[in-house]
Amino acid sequence: MKTDVEIQQHVLDEIAWDPILRSSSIGVRVRNGLVTLVGYVPDYGKKLAAERAVKRVEGVRAVIIELEIMLPQGSITPDEQIAEAVLKSLMWNSIVPDDLVTVKVENGWVTLEGEVEWQYQRESAGAAIENLVGVKGVSNQIKVVPSISSMVVKDGIRKALERSATVEANGIQVVVEGGDVVLRGKVRSWGERGEVEQAAWATPGVTAVKDELVIAP
Repeated sequence: MKTDVEIQQHVLDEIAWDPILRSSSIGVRVRNGLVTLVGYVPDYGKKLAAERAVKRVEGVRAVIIELEIMLPQGSITPDEQIAEAVLKSLMWNSIVPDDLVTVKVENGWVTLEGEVEWQYQRESAGAAIENLVGVKGVSNQIKVVPSISSMVVKDGIRKALERSATVEANGIQVVVEGGDVVLRGKVRSWGERGEVEQAAWATPGVTAVKDELVIAP
């Protein structure tokens, strides 16, 4: 098992290795596998990239993001201009049904609302705008509203986990009520935990996923 010092160094190395983050001022604190990122980044996309970088490191058990977005001087974009850019990005994204999504922008924070049939559509809507100039944050409140039985949902998740080459499916319990899914059990890494959660979200009929998985290397 890695020590906190080893995890800290590996996180710093991962941030330095990521070309998106090399110009950012990010500090790293680690305690009992819990990683806290502090400092400043110039945009929301880099804040998300920093979080993803941490989660790629083995031994990380939890992540706290205390990064502040400090836009370059003179680069503040009016909310109206951001809203126009968001709407265009959604319109040009073939995955997102833009007629079902509404947009609100307030002081650079973008809120997405509406209803879609699939989780990947919800995720794609958020990803389409996270790197737009002037965006300080994204609140993705789009709801996934399919119609399918709990039994079919559970069976679909179980088969997806069994097909995965990176997941120990036998150690994972899947509880389904309607479209709500609860994942329990042990996984070997943050990456495996993400794979399990992604398999659940990719299953037709899933509207919410509660991840109660424990990382036990």
